Amino acid sequence: MIRDDALAALPVRSALPALTEALEGDGAAVLVAPPGTGKTTLVPLVLAGLVGGGPARRVVVAEPRRIAARAAARRMAWLLGEKPGESVGFTVRGERVVGRHTRVEVVTTGVLLQRLQRDQELPGVDLVVLDECHERHLDADTVAAFLWDVRQALRPELRLLAASATTDAEGWARLLGGARVVEAAGVAHPVEVVWAPPARPLRPPHGMRVDPALPAHVASVVRRALAEREGDVLCFLPGVGEIARVAGQLGGLGAVDVLQVHGRAPAAVQDAVLAPGERRRVVLATSVAESSLTVPGVRVVVDSGLAREPRVDHARGLSGLTTVRASRAAGRQRAGRAGREAPGVVYRCWSEAEDVRLPAFPAPEIKVADLTAFALQAACWGDPDASGLALLDPPPGGAMAAAREVLSAVGAVDAAGRATPVGARLARLGVHPRLGRALLDTSGEGAEVVALLSEEVPREYGDDLAGALRRARRGGDAYAARWAAEVRRLRSASAESSRPPARAGRPPARAGRPAGAGPGTGDDRLAGRVAALAFPERVARLDGGSYLMASGTRAELGDGSALRGAGWIVVAVADRPVGKGHARVLLGAAVDEDTALAAAGALRAERDEVHWADGEVVARRVVRLGAVELAVRPLKDAEPALVRAALIEGLRQDGLGLLRWTADGASLRQRLAFLRARCGEPWPEVSDDALHARVDEWLEPELSRARRRADLGRIDAGQALARLLPWAGGEAGRLDELAPERITVPSGSGIRIDYRDPERPVLAVKLQEMFGLRETPTVAGVPLLVHLLSPAGRPAAVTADLASFWRDGYKGVRAELRGRYPKHPWPEDPATAEPTRHTNARLRR
Repeated sequence: MIRDDALAALPVRSALPALTEALEGDGAAVLVAPPGTGKTTLVPLVLAGLVGGGPARRVVVAEPRRIAARAAARRMAWLLGEKPGESVGFTVRGERVVGRHTRVEVVTTGVLLQRLQRDQELPGVDLVVLDECHERHLDADTVAAFLWDVRQALRPELRLLAASATTDAEGWARLLGGARVVEAAGVAHPVEVVWAPPARPLRPPHGMRVDPALPAHVASVVRRALAEREGDVLCFLPGVGEIARVAGQLGGLGAVDVLQVHGRAPAAVQDAVLAPGERRRVVLATSVAESSLTVPGVRVVVDSGLAREPRVDHARGLSGLTTVRASRAAGRQRAGRAGREAPGVVYRCWSEAEDVRLPAFPAPEIKVADLTAFALQAACWGDPDASGLALLDPPPGGAMAAAREVLSAVGAVDAAGRATPVGARLARLGVHPRLGRALLDTSGEGAEVVALLSEEVPREYGDDLAGALRRARRGGDAYAARWAAEVRRLRSASAESSRPPARAGRPPARAGRPAGAGPGTGDDRLAGRVAALAFPERVARLDGGSYLMASGTRAELGDGSALRGAGWIVVAVADRPVGKGHARVLLGAAVDEDTALAAAGALRAERDEVHWADGEVVARRVVRLGAVELAVRPLKDAEPALVRAALIEGLRQDGLGLLRWTADGASLRQRLAFLRARCGEPWPEVSDDALHARVDEWLEPELSRARRRADLGRIDAGQALARLLPWAGGEAGRLDELAPERITVPSGSGIRIDYRDPERPVLAVKLQEMFGLRETPTVAGVPLLVHLLSPAGRPAAVTADLASFWRDGYKGVRAELRGRYPKHPWPEDPATAEPTRHTNARLRR
């Protein structure tokens, strides 16, 4: 029996006439409806003709998460007075509840993506609703693009509706060919904001880690909310681990039930959350509770301000979830949960000053996530670079290039980027292409391990993949039950053919089974074999206190790891700890060397390596598995070009001081630096960087004849540097005119000019030798900075204006030094006195 009273209370009813008109007229529309209006439940029922008397249609509703898909279907079935599987059903990965008379089917976007790849026309489907578009999940964006292609090319009668509580309505409208935007007003209950920052600032999240003080602070805010307010409390936390820790700190609440809701939660818990409770409740949830259906009884929201989003670290070849600050849009969505049924309050566990610095919207997955699966879907769709897809944001070029490299390595695409038969099959498996490849390579035998790797494994399962496999087999928790269902699905999918088709361009070393890892050799071998096939570049060998992956990234095991002591491992899941330059293994498997070498055979190479290390040229012949050295022997007759490159690298690392710099050579470099600063072109730049850039011009042929460090020390740098003088234009001949090495002073001495400061060269000369000179000497028009020395050779005065010094400064110097050096002349008028290098006695003779 239809629950008309519940349906009549849903505010979205007022927007249904405009929405129906838009879909009938244009075939596409965008619905913007606040939370709690019935967008997810009433609209599909009306469009399917199950309520309201409209024409009967088959409607598919795509939800971004399994928990939302199940909950939406159950809620719609309840509104109709039915059970799921009758007029309303649902399909999520590993579970299908649909009957012969089902008219509304709620699916995850991943399931819908698989259907589109199997049959682009979606036969029998009249309308598709893309719910919660604002979340910008990659599968949802991809489904929207594919559906628009279907509507444009194959089925213009297929109706499309993009629906969300908060979204870029105009952007989606443009994407759907100028579709009409229909807005539904909601019942806006006020939500008070209470800022509840911790007493001391918390460390920013990094990877999967959050400050250990955060769960304790959130728990204290929950207790405060329970004391200060009435109604159930919905608390948002980034992940399952944080939920468990906060739940552990909420013991002793008395007549309050604490429920934990996340993607791994049992269906019974999910159902309990969506039904009114007899006692007061605290619901600890991840972002799965941000949207979709209303949690009854909630009047208070406690928001930790954190979320988990996918990220890829291209530099280390790692991808996975990472903890981020939730956007302001997510904060509004979360706060709105407190005001769906009545006025409420949100306690935000950060300060108002921090709030303005938060990102406005969450990052679209297509901008930050691993795009390997997306690139395969696009290739199977016939658009390898995704340039023709209707997407709100184009995929980044670098991420797509990295994705194509992986797809090529697993034989999923050909040289032109088109999907191979293997690629088409991988796309239908519903797992990452790497895992799909491992599944096919093991003929379905690895389904258990692939199922473990296709979703986040509970932290309490440990970091040993084989141990996690045994734990999942024992069962007893919600994750194990879902894992078992996924294993059955994968075995069924891989059984479509006994052997995969031949691979185009796939390295033969990875096509077969790793030696010594056949069936029946135990969980450890199976786990290691599957992980190595899926992640060959993450095969790692123990190297000191850490493991070096074939990719070049280093990884460490956690304290108490079951993998400690293994000579070789495969890193299946890792993150990067705060302040560390290497990764930390979250899930891995031990393998023997034969398995590692066979699985990563395409990365094996033997080559000559000549480089500069510890101040010398090192030449070796090295056998490598990627970055891992397997065998090394000295190389006597290295390629001259490699030796030359190593010597140049040595000059760059250890400096040009490796060459032989005579006094004349060092002086020439300083004079050229002065002329470059004073006159510019054509005088050459002689800084270290500039000389490195022109090494071919000035250090040949001496450099080509050198084989080791000692040979560099025999190269006269000054003679070599002379090659850079501007000989062609004739300017080189003016070097001694513009920047003379020495200058003749009044006494007749030739004094060397110090050009170490290119802005002001220095002339250091005994004071008595400058008698009679009224004007300061210049070079290239620049007055020298004259250091007038005492008879002992120490600076008595420094001046760039001799005339001024003779007039004003000399008297003080004369008075101070005359008594100390009586044998030297100290005339009263130095400007007219005879210059001399000698004492008074010599002068008298």
